[in-house]
Amino acid sequence: MAFVTPAYVPSMPFEVPDDVPVQSFLLKDDSRYGRRPLAQSKPPFTCGVSGLSYSVAEVSERVESLARALSHKLSLQVDTGNELDKVISIFSVNTANSLVVSWATHRLDGVSNYASATYTVAELVYQLEKVKPLALFTCTALLDKAYEAAATVGIPRDRIFLLPTPVSTTGPASLPVGIETVDDLINEGRGLEPLPVQQWQRGRGASQVAYLCGSSGTSGLPKFVKLSHKNVIANILQIATYEKNHRGADSEYCLGLLPFSHNLSLIAVAHLAVYRGDGVVVLSSFELQDMLQAIQDYQMGRLWLIPPVLMTIIRARDVVRKYDISSVNTAVVGAASLSEDIAAAFDSVIPGCKLIQGYGLTETTVAVTLTNPADDMFCSCGSLLPGVEGRLVNPDGSEITKHETPGELQVRTPTVMLGYLNNDTETSAMLTPDGWLRTGDLVEFRKSKNGHDHVFFVDRMKELIKVRGMQVSPTEVENHLMAHPKILTAVVVPIPDELAGELPLAFIVRSPEAEAENANMLKLEIDDHVKGALAAHKHLAGGIEFVAAVPKTGSGKIQRKVLKGMALSICKARQAAKDPVNAAVFVFDSDGSSDFTDSDDDDLNDESSDGFD
Repeated sequence: MAFVTPAYVPSMPFEVPDDVPVQSFLLKDDSRYGRRPLAQSKPPFTCGVSGLSYSVAEVSERVESLARALSHKLSLQVDTGNELDKVISIFSVNTANSLVVSWATHRLDGVSNYASATYTVAELVYQLEKVKPLALFTCTALLDKAYEAAATVGIPRDRIFLLPTPVSTTGPASLPVGIETVDDLINEGRGLEPLPVQQWQRGRGASQVAYLCGSSGTSGLPKFVKLSHKNVIANILQIATYEKNHRGADSEYCLGLLPFSHNLSLIAVAHLAVYRGDGVVVLSSFELQDMLQAIQDYQMGRLWLIPPVLMTIIRARDVVRKYDISSVNTAVVGAASLSEDIAAAFDSVIPGCKLIQGYGLTETTVAVTLTNPADDMFCSCGSLLPGVEGRLVNPDGSEITKHETPGELQVRTPTVMLGYLNNDTETSAMLTPDGWLRTGDLVEFRKSKNGHDHVFFVDRMKELIKVRGMQVSPTEVENHLMAHPKILTAVVVPIPDELAGELPLAFIVRSPEAEAENANMLKLEIDDHVKGALAAHKHLAGGIEFVAAVPKTGSGKIQRKVLKGMALSICKARQAAKDPVNAAVFVFDSDGSSDFTDSDDDDLNDESSDGFD
């Protein structure tokens, strides 16, 4: 039995267009697609620190001028060549011009690709080698990393460009000499010949790649999801349609704190806001008072948050009350299943603010479900969006038809990816021949008091660890650990954490030569080994445990379930040691809302997944 969106949710107002590129869909004053008229729209992106802002018309002109300059510098033509030969990558914190680069790339029929600002040089090199970009946009704070990685993969320095950021981000240093900024390119483009109009026939938007987005899928090393223009447009329309019956009609400002390298922010914040005529107030890092000041200055209506930021707001209520944030009406919180106590505490700080959660994956563009304040169930991921079919499947392949019976969630929706870049094997493992995507998540459907189907996350069939909503591939961390000469075997599993949801914990079998070494000193050495190569959310913040052997089946397969149980016991023991009277473990279920996400500043800049993976 296929589960569908509740009957009270409006149907999609029209067929998802497949003959228009994303930037035209968002920036043209075209009443056919339900976009708010440009004259009634707020400036799409405003820097929350400097106040730099552009109207929709100005953004459109900047996109066109930047596309001309890139066409000239990179020898790219409109309507010619394979889009995967026209990839342009962005390795930067959030800026007011980030999406201008993406849409200028699309104007040239190219593909936009974001890299997490938390990446080490090695991780950036891995991504650049896979997606093979012609050019790289970065920011001053990351320029040295960008130069080093670009040199490794053969990107010339004159194809590295700068996205200016506020002084609070870059420090007092002036702009580097000898590198062109996005404004330099736009000014150059204004003096060049206009580009030909894109002539797209029916079906092209469904087959042409718009974004390459990092994801670990259900397991293994990072892969790159091919999302089409139609995928992105469909998800915009699905969310906008779903929220029509509880979202106000007026345009508003929303918080652009979550990194654009994550699909929750890229699609559900940036693209959706522009379609609605909303304005995104962009912040490049999380500083509580900067965020509160921006909320007050722009009278924001919607906050896009992750649990650590939500908890900071709750715990810093005395600071929060110094600001006028009465305009806030909605907070969308990804990467966690929030308890009634947390919701009540948040309501005491921002009274009447609706808390919305959801579920999704990078492989489904982003959102699959959302909650509706009028039909809420605590710990629910919400209901299926319009145009989404869901079914539950047993391990033997049989379909589950009963409510409150867990099974693997499979979905079929116009937002399902085209596949993984250059990885047909993994694509086939994720997609069935008839178009269902295997999420790898164990969920069940339950009825609300109003009789509507809700999705409840039960467990993760896939191996990914979710740290503050960001995907951590155990395989990637394990492979790096195994390169250490004193490690014989390494298995990485999640351990619950109050703020992060989960943290990586490593069970390690030492090499015979290392058996006699001081255990604490060796742990520090291994910890440094990881920190020197991997982004902060992949560090072994859950700890290192030395074991004589890891449990295996008779066929030699590692029993991760046993190790996860050991991790839970360790967590309980640690909690008991801190508070022997009340040893209960408070846990955010990081998959309860999955690709909404992304706490320290570094964690806010990951490509993660999307309770949104």
